[in-house]
Amino acid sequence: MTATLITGIAELVTNDSSWSAAGQAPDVARLGIVTDAAVLVEAGEVVWVGPASAAPQADSRVDVGGCAVMPGFVDSHTHLVFAGDRAAEFAARMAGTAYDGGGIATTVAATRGATDDELRTLLAARIAELRRQGTTTVEIKSGYGLSVEDELRLLRLAREVTPHVTFLGAHVVPAEYAADRAAYLDLVTGPMLAAVVAQGAATYVDVFCEPLSAHAFTEDEARVILRAGRAAGLAVRVHGNQLGPGPGVRLACELGAVSVDHCTYLSDADVAALAETGTVATLLPGVEFSTRHPYPDARRLLDAGVAVALATDCNPGTCYTSSMPFVIALAVRELRMTPAEALYAATAGSARTLGLRGRIAVGEPADLTVLDAPSYLHLAYRPGVPLASTLKV
Repeated sequence: MTATLITGIAELVTNDSSWSAAGQAPDVARLGIVTDAAVLVEAGEVVWVGPASAAPQADSRVDVGGCAVMPGFVDSHTHLVFAGDRAAEFAARMAGTAYDGGGIATTVAATRGATDDELRTLLAARIAELRRQGTTTVEIKSGYGLSVEDELRLLRLAREVTPHVTFLGAHVVPAEYAADRAAYLDLVTGPMLAAVVAQGAATYVDVFCEPLSAHAFTEDEARVILRAGRAAGLAVRVHGNQLGPGPGVRLACELGAVSVDHCTYLSDADVAALAETGTVATLLPGVEFSTRHPYPDARRLLDAGVAVALATDCNPGTCYTSSMPFVIALAVRELRMTPAEALYAATAGSARTLGLRGRIAVGEPADLTVLDAPSYLHLAYRPGVPLASTLKV
């Protein structure tokens, strides 16, 4: 096997605190920064990390010319398998129309009408787009099929590009079940879930628990769905507290969810439950940018000891961006996170929700991102500039 040494790294962010220096602030110390560093990679795995002056011999070298290198971004909340366009809906929201979840039906219709090859081509383009911006790991949800056949199709296509796949048959109630929500609940928890599990099509079950939306699911409905998924062997994720105060966070903590996503409107009890249970609060500030809702208060969560992750929620309706650097910049500017906290949340924080570590250390996958700048600080310092890209070794 060929060993490749990556050299010329001005600043290496490892997310391994054993590299921290005395006197550093806690958020920076957690990044485990090594200056004038090198990384040795073999067979897609990190086999050595340290100062360039102590680097071992290698079969080949890649010199990044004074750039910063960091763990690849982990986008732990996306809806990438879809067809159609909702730009007009975005324009209407910018003019004052409120978001209530109803536009999802438009994407469901377009996605159902697309062929496998059409969806596969669209998905490949989106994956390439996020790779160009430094994302190495991505989670993908279904939720634009909402029938047994179509949900399985979306999960199968997602599996072609990532092992991190989530069953979101409970995204909204489809139009054909609007008059009989109970029948759709029976479908999701019965034949749909059974088919997903039988085919090993997903690792997680998710639900849009949002009583303020007539299209989403109530606390009682969401509990039934999540309990069924958990009993079938799927780990739990939750869309919660996006449009207003609600039961999503409490339900996620009750059921041992790995993550509850959005967390825009939180009570003191919600924050306390997240801190106590260790359920990760995944924040999606691109959604608030695209809907004009208030941004979540990351500072409040972090100060309470809650584990925080960042992700894009890339989808056609409420946040059509695949850019984790954009999300990091928003988190620093609008969520009151430090640059170090935002980077950690976009790597190790999101990785945690997928059972990964999101760090550069011996024995870890060589999922690396290079920044065309000398320091990670430039992610927020130069918003909108295409500095980050995946590092191919």
